[in-house]
Amino acid sequence: MKVAVYPGTFDPITYGHIDVIKKTINIFDKVIVATTDNNDKDYHFTSEERLEIINNSLFKDLKLNKNKIKVISFSNLTIGLCKKYNAKVIIRGLRAVSDFEYEFQLAGMNKKLDSKIETMFLMSDVENQIISSKFVKEIASLGGNIDRFVTKYTAKMLKNKI
Repeated sequence: MKVAVYPGTFDPITYGHIDVIKKTINIFDKVIVATTDNNDKDYHFTSEERLEIINNSLFKDLKLNKNKIKVISFSNLTIGLCKKYNAKVIIRGLRAVSDFEYEFQLAGMNKKLDSKIETMFLMSDVENQIISSKFVKEIASLGGNIDRFVTKYTAKMLKNKI
């Protein structure tokens, strides 16, 4: 079975992230969508809330195949997660050229940690490339409509949190 790990904060998950997940399940037998608590970031949602939002967005709102997607949280290195799930590929989403430098460095470090694990960069569809969790939170906090950027469940949770 070909397994890939798609790590991120997903705070919250957007249609840009979901595009990457859909593309990944077309390439791999299973994708592990893994949300993490990076100590360098300020989170809007707790890890438990993000798990709930991701699960409801993917499986209730969008009815994606539960057999192809596993949603988890983790706090260790992504390489360790790959080993745990026997994944040979880390998926990273790119929106713009500005993402590439950081992602390139991260891929290089992961390759140094385990040369058998590859990083694959995927881009969301053009209409979703400008979406970022940061902008979605800002638009929601200012009373703007975020329905084009996130699923119904995510929008509801953001509105309740603000």
